Amino acid sequence: MGDYMMKDVFPILSREVNGHRLVYLDNAATTQKPQVVIDAMADFYSTSNANVHRAVHTLAGEATEGYEACRITLKSMYNAPRAIITSGTTEAINLVAHAWGRANLSKGDVVVLTEMEHHSDIVPWQMLCDSIGIELRYVPVQDGELDMDAFAVSLEGASLVCVVHTSNVLGVRNPVEKVISMAKENGIRVLLDAAQAVPHETIDFLELGADFMAFSAHKMCGPTGIGALLVNEETFAEMEPFMGGGDMIETVTLEGSTYQSNEHRFEAGTPRIAEAVGWNAALNWLGEQDLSSHHKRMLSAARSVSNALKERGITVYSRLGDGDAAVVSFNHPTIHPEDFARLLDAQGIAVRTGHHCAQPLMARLGITGTIRASFYLYNDQDDADALIAGVDKVLEAMA
Repeated sequence: MGDYMMKDVFPILSREVNGHRLVYLDNAATTQKPQVVIDAMADFYSTSNANVHRAVHTLAGEATEGYEACRITLKSMYNAPRAIITSGTTEAINLVAHAWGRANLSKGDVVVLTEMEHHSDIVPWQMLCDSIGIELRYVPVQDGELDMDAFAVSLEGASLVCVVHTSNVLGVRNPVEKVISMAKENGIRVLLDAAQAVPHETIDFLELGADFMAFSAHKMCGPTGIGALLVNEETFAEMEPFMGGGDMIETVTLEGSTYQSNEHRFEAGTPRIAEAVGWNAALNWLGEQDLSSHHKRMLSAARSVSNALKERGITVYSRLGDGDAAVVSFNHPTIHPEDFARLLDAQGIAVRTGHHCAQPLMARLGITGTIRASFYLYNDQDDADALIAGVDKVLEAMA
């Protein structure tokens, strides 16, 4: 599918912003949705809307089938024994902290994190530290990469390693295979934050060897408000439910309750049914794409932007190696990031500014935030060229 045809699949890309064609480069925050996803969700609400698992009527059966189809696709696509459907990566990581952490960790137990983590993979563990007294160790970042010597030292006596697969700030793909291997050699569980990875590559969960893998639909052409936690069987058996309510139970009496043995054990209440239908459509659509080819094309476009920015005296923090995501984080020496981004928006170019929910990494870089342009499947060299031209207009306006 050519770039022009790819843009046609995403209806929002045909709109204009401030009198200019939309150049959407905020994909690390959320991606746009292809028509098949929009149609799938609209069709569900138009023809099959009902609650799941709780009735024998036709609509309930269709809703249940649509919801569970998403789980089946997740397990198949990522070779995962268990797929718990959550509201996104944040809830998935919090689920690990509550359902596994509280059941298996106690005062003094060690959880290893990195300075590159998203706040969603720091704050839940800090909260657990405050409540039960676990110890947190942070692997430092040197020149935009994990200090693997420090990581090796941090493993001593640890119970869990939490690591981001691909940085949402720098686009750096961490050596997760080595991280997992080193952890497993020491009998340590591993939680992988793959929110920025699964949009760009298909991961074999069992082959990779992590115990948990968390990610969100909206980063990969699916709806907002839904994500998943993949879990291997051994670790799944160690998890205890932390949120009680409907659908996660087998029996309830006034004396006590028993719980479901499958993933529903961790999905109390009415789930995200339409979102699951939409995500399933997105997963199937992505499965038809050559992600490797798209990745190379996106990296080429991002590199052209990076080179152009450097030529203009702008600091670029992204490495853009072959395995990295097509993310360009940058700062101008004198123009404030928000001013820069507003002037780009005036030209129809959407980028993001701020600390990107990674303040410890910003502190390590010695900055408070960046301007971030992030590419996805529907972006092409024309978008990169538009960004470069937009940067030139900003520089001219602020001269």
